[in-house]
Amino acid sequence: MGLLVDGQWQDKWYDTKKSDGRFVREDAQFRHWLQADPDSEFPAQSGRYHLYVSLACPWAHRTLIMRELKGLADYIDVSVVHPDMLENGWEFHGPDIGSPALVGDQLHGSQFMHEVYTRAKPDYSGRVTVPVVWDKQKNTIVSNESAEIIRMFNCAFNDLTGNTDDYYPQVLRGDIDEINEFVYHNINNGVYKTGFATTTEAYHEAFDSLFAALDKIEQRLQGKQWLVGEQMTEADIRLFTTLVRFDAVYVGHFKCNKKRIADYPNLQALVERMYANPAIARTTDLAHIKRHYYFSHRMINATGIVPKGPELPWYYGPWI
Repeated sequence: MGLLVDGQWQDKWYDTKKSDGRFVREDAQFRHWLQADPDSEFPAQSGRYHLYVSLACPWAHRTLIMRELKGLADYIDVSVVHPDMLENGWEFHGPDIGSPALVGDQLHGSQFMHEVYTRAKPDYSGRVTVPVVWDKQKNTIVSNESAEIIRMFNCAFNDLTGNTDDYYPQVLRGDIDEINEFVYHNINNGVYKTGFATTTEAYHEAFDSLFAALDKIEQRLQGKQWLVGEQMTEADIRLFTTLVRFDAVYVGHFKCNKKRIADYPNLQALVERMYANPAIARTTDLAHIKRHYYFSHRMINATGIVPKGPELPWYYGPWI
């Protein structure tokens, strides 16, 4: 794990000393928008854009899910980074862990993800994250903010694909935004605040907020299938990518061990309901997920040993 400083790569972990042991996530810096308008700066066009992702990363996972649900696989191609993220950050390799998804950088032939960032902005300073949407025509990054990428995928390409399924419907937007805000701070980012805390006080604070939030969402789902309304929305997708990693990784690796998702009947039912959708199952790869967290975070798991368990009876592997 590292970052770029004025375009130069530096192998540096997060500095939690200045935040009293608390993990603080850096904001995304590329915030342009894909739009249906053909006269816009980044118009939705088939084959023009490339998506860089990790199958391990929950933020990237949400964009892959939306790409599948909206039928964009033939319109936006993808490169998948290797799950190991060590001194050079995200890297591109061939299928050396038996994953057919690992075929390198299909667009530029890059060795490292940070080369993609400096290709767009040679003096870039900041963390090198996925997902990234790349514009092949303008040779730049459109966006590296997952929350905005899924909104673009939700509607910008509808005229091309004919897929008008709406995961951010106008009538539900206020409720979706409200639950997204709560889930992001307390659950999506909450597991990282817990796992990356470097003081006991910061860990306890994040741990308590995380499980209070899970308890609240468990109650919210009582007698309901979805977080908002009567359909799957982006709120469910954003929650799912954390929940699906929880028992396999966050319970042990991030010390989020008060309860498992399996101990929450309504949350577990949501995970299984969503995973039963082939578009979502295709994108869910627990081999990549476990390998990334346990092998890459040597400051947490010094040996790099990836655990064999747990057994998850509902999971049968990705389809890609």
